[in-house]
Amino acid sequence: MKHACVIGWPIEHSRSPAIHGYWLDRYRIDGSYTKRAVPPDAIDGFLDALSAEGLAGCNVTIPHKEKAFAKAVNREASALAVGAANTLWLDALGELCAANTDTYGYMTYLASEARDWARRDAPVSILGAGGAARAIVYGFLEAGVGEVRVFNRSAERAETLAHAFGSRVKPMPWEERSRASTEGAVLVNTTSVGLKGAGSLDMDFTDFHPDCVVSDIVYVPLETALIREARRHGLRTVDGLGMLLHQAVPGFEQWFGVRPEVTSELYDLIAADIEAA
Repeated sequence: MKHACVIGWPIEHSRSPAIHGYWLDRYRIDGSYTKRAVPPDAIDGFLDALSAEGLAGCNVTIPHKEKAFAKAVNREASALAVGAANTLWLDALGELCAANTDTYGYMTYLASEARDWARRDAPVSILGAGGAARAIVYGFLEAGVGEVRVFNRSAERAETLAHAFGSRVKPMPWEERSRASTEGAVLVNTTSVGLKGAGSLDMDFTDFHPDCVVSDIVYVPLETALIREARRHGLRTVDGLGMLLHQAVPGFEQWFGVRPEVTSELYDLIAADIEAA
């Protein structure tokens, strides 16, 4: 019987057990996936004891992603690009391995919901400059996008992100987020603005190219104010829940040996849980 978990501080809000529990049932795997509250001063000890606790690995959420990355012996390119890890596992030698599956999760869902997002040779706009922004910038660069524009309230953070990825990433003033995105192929909100309906990004979609795809990695609520406003202007949209579901796929395969499928049934299950909360 194999065991895995998600760790964070706090962790009560995590929907990862529902996602992995669905797959364990669907594929009739003798295993478990739980959530563990790990305070910051206990993270080193927890990761050192993974094998002793019978864990094949774990998902990692705030505030442990950078520590998890630092502790790993082997790091996939996704983790190296972001400087943080959200998925850990032990290899055949018992060494700690790390990946950041947010890139995979975001790009896979975008491709499934808007297959032709890259049909125009146009820039991509990213709102925010945190860890999620780094993962998504990396994804677009890997997909061959010629220019990624990063808008952040702190210009210094946007410049730091751009410097980390090179000349194809351009830091842009926050005040230009609407005007400088009108011809874009995709606009992505990676900030927490809109979470539980709080705050506003004040985007003006009036002059946006009709083929632009607007996406939001916030998934509580499923339809954020950004998504609602983009739809009102006739633009295609991609919600944040699909990224959450798809980023869970690689970890499950590492721990339990089966590549799981993100089904409409799973989407509806987690969506119902979000709406009931």
